[in-house]
Amino acid sequence: MSAFITIIGTVGAVVLLAAYAMVSSGRMSGNGLPYQLLNLGGAAALMVNSAYHSAWPSAILNLVWSGIGVWTLGRLVARRAARRRAAGSASAPPPATGVQAG
Repeated sequence: MSAFITIIGTVGAVVLLAAYAMVSSGRMSGNGLPYQLLNLGGAAALMVNSAYHSAWPSAILNLVWSGIGVWTLGRLVARRAARRRAAGSASAPPPATGVQAG
């Protein structure tokens, strides 16, 4: 079990570092869904590893980091849904008034 937890923690660290490197190099937007998903996944993996090893300050940090990731993802999804609704209503025909021309 310890080896599995170590692998989870290592993958989490690599994911966080890769996401940070991509944003820092301008190859990925920090405001985008891919970065936020990588950030959340990496933090969650490190949280599991830290908690298993009783590294509570790190586990709590990564719990908060994951919570921020969930909150940010929720905002991104809500914004996308609002844009889709706005785009859908802009292309929809006007509501019928019940009055016929003619």
